[in-house]
Amino acid sequence: MCGRFVSTSSAADLADHFGAVPPEGPGPEPRYNVAPTDDVLVVRGVEGARRVEAFHWGLVPWWAEDPKVGSRMINARAETLATKGAFKAAFAERRVLVPADGFYEWAALEGTKRKQAYFVHRPDAEPYAFAGLWEQWRGRDRDGSDHLRSTTIVTTAANGVMSAIHDRMPVVLPRSSWDEWLDPAHDDLAALGRLLVPAPDELTVLRPVGPEVGNVRNDSPALVDEVVPQAPVDEPTLPGLDA
Repeated sequence: MCGRFVSTSSAADLADHFGAVPPEGPGPEPRYNVAPTDDVLVVRGVEGARRVEAFHWGLVPWWAEDPKVGSRMINARAETLATKGAFKAAFAERRVLVPADGFYEWAALEGTKRKQAYFVHRPDAEPYAFAGLWEQWRGRDRDGSDHLRSTTIVTTAANGVMSAIHDRMPVVLPRSSWDEWLDPAHDDLAALGRLLVPAPDELTVLRPVGPEVGNVRNDSPALVDEVVPQAPVDEPTLPGLDA
């Protein structure tokens, strides 16, 4: 899954990287600890061009009664996009790229209740292009007064590197697939589904980081600093038993 990520590139820099039109405003501030329900920058195909836009993270289907439902739909499993009611229409018609400098994941420490946080990133420091979906919600009265555009990040099985700490990861789309994914007229779901595969191992670096990232109030470059990973605590030796 992907529950936290890093997005420090400006809207202008992302527009340059993705060959897109930047938003009229500055967009969200750079963040080292993007959390669900935050506004995030996405790249969307609009009338044959790419545009960088700000969306709410947590998909809110058009038919939802309350936008709070989005907090439970920050990720969408690639395996069920074409069948799950909350995602199948967006998969067919409304797809985006979600740029990220990297994302966080936590690995359980065997024999303890603690977890080690990792920052997962590319070795070349370029942004990932996560596969995403988007929706537009207009409120209960559908008059547009509660207009909200939202997004979710598509996940798939972990690659070999990622599987050391978790069984899922975001779908990372290569540059060669961006046009196909962003084209709203492309409705061959089988072909689109073939894009939703684990990223190559060589694009995945695991960096152990400190526990501060677990608190959404923490947001600084120090969150991605490498640390010595925690070690499991040895089981205590009970009196009268052999070690």
